[in-house]
Amino acid sequence: MWIYYLWQFLSASTDKKSSPKVIFWFTLSLTFAALYSILALQQVFRGEYVVQDDARQHVFWMRRFLDPELFPQDLIADYFQSVSPLGYTTVYKLMAGVGIDPIWFSKLLPVILGLITTGYCFGVCLQLLPVPMAGFIASLLLNQSLWMQDDLGSATPRAFLYPLFFMFLYYLLKKSSALVNLSLALIGLFYPSFIFIAVGILVLRLWDWESWQPRLSSNRHDYLLCATGIGVALLVLLPYALSSSEFGPVITVAEARTLPEFEAGGRASFFHDDKFWRFWFSARNSGIRLSLNPASLGASFLLFMIPLYPRQFPLVKQVNREVRLLLQILVCSLIMFFIAHALLFKLHLPSRYTMHSLRIVLPLAAALALTLILDGLLYAGLNKKRSLLAVVIVAIISTVTVFYPSLFWQKYFPNPGYRIGTVSPLYEFFQQQPKDILIASLAEEVNNLPVFSQRSILVGSEYAIPYHIGYYRPFRRRVFELIQAQYSQDLADVSNFIQKYDIDFWVLEQGTFTPQYIADLRWFKEFAPTQDALANLKQGITPALSKVIDKCSVYETGRFTVLQADCILKTPPN
Repeated sequence: MWIYYLWQFLSASTDKKSSPKVIFWFTLSLTFAALYSILALQQVFRGEYVVQDDARQHVFWMRRFLDPELFPQDLIADYFQSVSPLGYTTVYKLMAGVGIDPIWFSKLLPVILGLITTGYCFGVCLQLLPVPMAGFIASLLLNQSLWMQDDLGSATPRAFLYPLFFMFLYYLLKKSSALVNLSLALIGLFYPSFIFIAVGILVLRLWDWESWQPRLSSNRHDYLLCATGIGVALLVLLPYALSSSEFGPVITVAEARTLPEFEAGGRASFFHDDKFWRFWFSARNSGIRLSLNPASLGASFLLFMIPLYPRQFPLVKQVNREVRLLLQILVCSLIMFFIAHALLFKLHLPSRYTMHSLRIVLPLAAALALTLILDGLLYAGLNKKRSLLAVVIVAIISTVTVFYPSLFWQKYFPNPGYRIGTVSPLYEFFQQQPKDILIASLAEEVNNLPVFSQRSILVGSEYAIPYHIGYYRPFRRRVFELIQAQYSQDLADVSNFIQKYDIDFWVLEQGTFTPQYIADLRWFKEFAPTQDALANLKQGITPALSKVIDKCSVYETGRFTVLQADCILKTPPN
């Protein structure tokens, strides 16, 4: 008898949103979402100088909202401000308007977005299968998947995609036209490229399939919703289409193929011509990105097999035919994936149209499959001879599902991609300098100065984003000239460089003028002057800049030395 009550508790369906069972499973879903968020917060608030990796690009410039004097005439700050979606920028601007620091806000924002995503995910799953436990499993797997990656934790535009797209799916299933259109508009304002997938779903829903034969929908609501959705999408995307960016145009395929940055191992690695599987399926920028949570991936495939055995899995009869929505998402994502490849790089990176969709679809599909399996096992366990075996298998599946990150990922979960600044004296030194200074350096540590010191840098590997010619050509030229100046034998070359870009400080790292230093710094190996510098150092040729370190050093900490540019200018060439 006890197994019957367990069966009823776990897999009995309900149509009442406020039933104790729904409230229990929904609360448990939010609890796990909050737990994962707390684990992430423990990482990000472990010290003063901790920031998410991509926030160094997309959030640092927003401190202009608090202090307009920061980052004046800054190429890097201006570029990342120009590519930020309107909705995303507005949220941070509103927070800054009440005195909330954008970097601090970016650390808390994933918690809020994660809870909203969990709530809508639970609701979507309940529309597909009215079993509260399925909603819990879906939200659990989704949160595990999100915190194994850095999307949600980044607090960048893609972090907003998950709550907004689940919002769209939920109201689509609820047939609420006004809220579907609202969510469409929000998707366009925060993550514009995904609005194509959302509209594509509305178009696909105009077709029904019966006996594998397509026919047009007879539901007038579908046509009206599709028409209004397309209208909303056009309205939202129109400003993007009409506006002209000072950093355009987008790089062409022909030009990208000439840059080592786009080769395998480059900063924007894309072309893997000799590796078919990697290029189309697993590569970060060009592939479908199948390298996701293997637990969700494996369990989701079972959803296609279970309906073949309705006697063993009786709950399958309660799966709503709207489960087709999962397939519609995948179809639209794949269509956009191939369109993005065909129009490379006009619709940005193809992988962005599939990787997020898979993280949304797979947890839902896996949750439905696992719920049907658990129900089937307990149903079989009603036979006393099988009850113990059924309970043991159910316990194993449940344990693996809940504790999957701890069992298989251990110290790598959660993995939101936080970066810890380790040179606080350097950050504090530059914080005390005027707000309009410009810092030149080839050291990786310079990537942290805009976010931790709120001061402009000439170049940095984190900001070497090569998709817009108007930004990347001058950026790349700066790197070329910085390498040439830093390793030049003639101090006049250094002085000319300082005057050209109005440099105030030059940061040198210990070992800068050794061949090994150049060999170990990966990001500027892609630039031709690096090889010339390396050859000169191997021949024992001393760069002119190394000769003024003692005279022009104004600050030293750890492995870093800061040179004052004015001092270099006043030093006569040898």
